[in-house]
Amino acid sequence: MGGPVTGRTRVAAVIGSPVRHSLSPTIHNAAFAATGLDWVYVAFEVPEGRGGDAVAAVRTLGLAGLSVTMPHKAAVHDAVDERTPVAAALGAVNCVYWRGDRLVGDNTDGAGFLDALRADEGVEVGGRRCVVVGAGGARRAGAHALGGAGAAEVVVVNRSPGPAARAAELAGAAGRVGEPADVARADLVVNATPLGMGVGGADEPLPVDVGLLRPGQVVVDLIYQPAVTPLLAAAAERGAVAINGLGMLVHQAAHAFRRWTGQEPPVAAMREATARELARRAPPGADS
Repeated sequence: MGGPVTGRTRVAAVIGSPVRHSLSPTIHNAAFAATGLDWVYVAFEVPEGRGGDAVAAVRTLGLAGLSVTMPHKAAVHDAVDERTPVAAALGAVNCVYWRGDRLVGDNTDGAGFLDALRADEGVEVGGRRCVVVGAGGARRAGAHALGGAGAAEVVVVNRSPGPAARAAELAGAAGRVGEPADVARADLVVNATPLGMGVGGADEPLPVDVGLLRPGQVVVDLIYQPAVTPLLAAAAERGAVAINGLGMLVHQAAHAFRRWTGQEPPVAAMREATARELARRAPPGADS
């Protein structure tokens, strides 16, 4: 916060379950402080099945903006008045903003992913052969964004063929379901699985066969803590460009900031605050 909270302070929030670990308050409060806006951002623990009630609370309390994380993205999609085309395509909302007296649901994950590649790393996806590994909303948003940005091919690799096919469809004509071996010919490889967070211990498998990685590839792991996952370490050793998920986290929040405030977000301040908070949370001696 850049100043005291008063009766004029506008409130934005994130809902989820669990949500107390969220970095969104750190990111957005840093943005409000850097821009001098009299806003504050908080986290609300909302039980599964109550996402629609949270949207009703936005209307009742006049919250200025809402971020949405699991497990509420689909419920909020159904509860808002309007949806952006990308939110409608994904069937999921991660950002709610006001348009007049109507609540609009958006999904900024894919735009944040592309911005992290373009703005932070100078990587354009147009014409590239891409492989997205994993299941879940991040995979779907990534496939949709890559297809929309002109990727030559968007190959979705997942153990369950049904979810893989649905994600590949979101990439349009460039999308198809693939096999793990497709990593070898890819220009861009995206890990959208939780493998690499360390929850499986020392025996946790890698999301791809690192023997298929090579110089000239771009390898993105959407995990941001640890900053260097086993996949990224292996990619760097083999001469690939290795990128973690911190940029996507910050840039998807930056898009929400634009939606809510109409101002350009202070991305550098948001990134710096997030990096500091991640360092504070890291266990002693951890490579974070």
